[in-house]
Amino acid sequence: MKMLSQAAVRQYHERGYFAPIPVMSRDEAGALRARLETFEAGSGPLEGKLRHKSHLLFTWLNDLIRHPRILDAVEDVIGPNILCWGSSFFIKEPRNPAFVSWHQDSTYWGLDPADVVTAWVALSDSVAANGAMRVIPGTHKLEQVAHRDTFRPDNLLSRGQEVMVDVDEAQADMLELSAGEMSLHHVRLIHGSDANPSDLRRIGFAIRYIPTTVRQVAGSHDSATLVRGVDTYHHFDPEERPDADMSPRAVAYHAAVTGAHAAILMRETGKDMRA
Repeated sequence: MKMLSQAAVRQYHERGYFAPIPVMSRDEAGALRARLETFEAGSGPLEGKLRHKSHLLFTWLNDLIRHPRILDAVEDVIGPNILCWGSSFFIKEPRNPAFVSWHQDSTYWGLDPADVVTAWVALSDSVAANGAMRVIPGTHKLEQVAHRDTFRPDNLLSRGQEVMVDVDEAQADMLELSAGEMSLHHVRLIHGSDANPSDLRRIGFAIRYIPTTVRQVAGSHDSATLVRGVDTYHHFDPEERPDADMSPRAVAYHAAVTGAHAAILMRETGKDMRA
């Protein structure tokens, strides 16, 4: 084990998640949050596709997906050859109805096998009061379950998707994190989060990691960033690092990549990706 204990790895495989995991200091997380909010102060809130694969737009996020402590923990659960397939900001503004319905990440991603882990990095405190993530332990063993698309505007998911099975919320675990901590959860784990009625902004950056053995089966074209080890399979086109934050080149490249991703995630809906 590089970072996690054997007990932690066992919990991840048996329950589908592990948290909290300290990856940086509160001050370091605060510095990243400040970079985000400095951009927002000049350009407006980060919304829509800009929240998706943001590591292709901002140099500091491209560094974050390569953070050694994050990758050490990820390596402990999926092995040493690691691709970053995606990233998403999940930002809940104070006193805002935005929520995340009960869902499995794997529903529309097209990744096979389902050996995918999300590192959810807290750039602010994420607690019950401001809508922290809740998970249903062990549901990653259900395989893929049916979902319905709602496209609710206050649902932070791309299709507003929700599971079509009964969820016993009494069994849910709340993954409260301090700024600088992260959680790991399996792509099949049923999870969601409530709205944020508090005065505290909740900022999480979800990074999707896969071993290089995984392939895309729902689209003919996809890309990923090799962040550790070697890739002898070449199932994904390698991604470019941004040359500067929100540079014209980075913005154009990001638009092309997210367009290809939207074709996969939003297939058969006739809709574009909103986040």
